[in-house]
Amino acid sequence: MHNRKIVFEAPWQVSLRQEELTLSPGKGEMLVETQYSLISTGTELACLSGNEGWFRMPAVPGYCCVSRVVESGEDAPYKPGEIIFHYGMHCRYQLTSPGDYNLIARVPEGLDIRSIPMVRMATIAFTAIRVSDIQLGDTVLVCGLGLVGNMAAQLARLSGATVIGVDPAPARRELAGKVGIDCVANPEEAGRIVGIVTEGQGCNTVIEATGIPACAEKCLEYVGHHGEIILLGTPRGDYRTNLANVLRYSHLEDLGGVTFKGAHEWRLPIRQERFSRHSIERNTQVCFEQVEKGGLHLAELVSHVLTPEEAAGVYLKLNEDRNAYMGIIIDWKE
Repeated sequence: MHNRKIVFEAPWQVSLRQEELTLSPGKGEMLVETQYSLISTGTELACLSGNEGWFRMPAVPGYCCVSRVVESGEDAPYKPGEIIFHYGMHCRYQLTSPGDYNLIARVPEGLDIRSIPMVRMATIAFTAIRVSDIQLGDTVLVCGLGLVGNMAAQLARLSGATVIGVDPAPARRELAGKVGIDCVANPEEAGRIVGIVTEGQGCNTVIEATGIPACAEKCLEYVGHHGEIILLGTPRGDYRTNLANVLRYSHLEDLGGVTFKGAHEWRLPIRQERFSRHSIERNTQVCFEQVEKGGLHLAELVSHVLTPEEAAGVYLKLNEDRNAYMGIIIDWKE
């Protein structure tokens, strides 16, 4: 079996390895042929930089795939020929099985499977909605309109909120408008727009989707009385500020009594359980349903479809200018 895989060899060194494999699925496992995978820009660039301790190079990155089952082991959940969504890597062939950090779901018929790897990013964004107090009629601001921020904005709107999206990149603001976000603004005009839309009351919920610590502090200017700031983006990098002033916004009633909430993906159980209302599994199924109904737009977010050879060389370009890319799909079909 001829296999290809993208490998992070060392910090800022990427290769496309080719190898001959003999893979046989064990009990509960499936051998799958990847059809499409998605580059998760923020996480994968952090891994490639060498700053993510859990990612030990050389290693194969990636965690968003749609694949065709080639061979199923005993008690495997899906059979040969079925198309599945799973948390797979950037390689043509791989073994996969349900696990604590691997969700596998059958892709509903009729969906455009090329864009389905982005459901993983949608469920990451969904965590912000699940932990929030967003209700029908609220005003929500999303700071950062990259892939995850755009989807968080879409999901907030599906929850009944009026949504303001903020991003410095004109192309991202334009795309947010195309998928139905009510109002978009660059950071310089965000405060004025919030004042107009909320009639000076501030937003009920602000979702910080960039992971830039300074942006999280800036969100305090947009949130209203007894509002909440949802930390969706993973904070990275050093940042110095007067922490006492930040904490006063939460502690003092006259500054709003603001609540901060973390929205990391893994705060929800991966599978639906008897005593859990929400799970990543349930969020995935809701995303499938919303794509089918036309409520959640994925295909519009695909900016590039690359071959594995092209994809291996795009990481350095991504580091130079992330705004030139949105949803980057790798096509593994020959």
